[in-house]
Amino acid sequence: MPAFIKLLLPAMLLLTAPILATPPPADTHSSIVIVFQDGHRQTVDTSDLARIDFKPPVTVVFKDGRQQSISSTDIARIEFEPGASAPGRNHFIGKWQVGEGNGSNFYITLEADGEARKSIGSSHGTWTVVAGEARISWDDGWHDAIRKVGSNHEKRAYEPGKSFDDTPSNVTAARNTQPQPI
Repeated sequence: MPAFIKLLLPAMLLLTAPILATPPPADTHSSIVIVFQDGHRQTVDTSDLARIDFKPPVTVVFKDGRQQSISSTDIARIEFEPGASAPGRNHFIGKWQVGEGNGSNFYITLEADGEARKSIGSSHGTWTVVAGEARISWDDGWHDAIRKVGSNHEKRAYEPGKSFDDTPSNVTAARNTQPQPI
């Protein structure tokens, strides 16, 4: 083996050791959201859960041994939130200022119960989260999607007859005017 390779090999090992020893990125855990009949919500990181027993009363058992009993009549539903890599439902709840595509703005309000309202056109719709974006279906046939793009958000509008897989009719900025942790 040539002498320069004998000298280069240990140097390469010393330089790559810190890279190889770097721990993987922190695990991104999903969560469940217990939605109560009165509308309040409790978010639980699935990494903290040992199990949930559904025999009345519902008992949430945490890995640290804590237990929380909840009357099943108090629970409206249980929602599953994706990991930190994609925004979940709570991220989109609130009043959004969005563009019409012609320079004017209007407002879209996304409620926790899946109802949606807008300040122009047919004001009623419903929404859900698909692949990390809020997808809104309006009674007038239009569809909007609000998605996180970098540190900002955008609204994509789809005219009646188009689907979310089609090219949007317009794309504008979107801003949550009521950001708050829920």
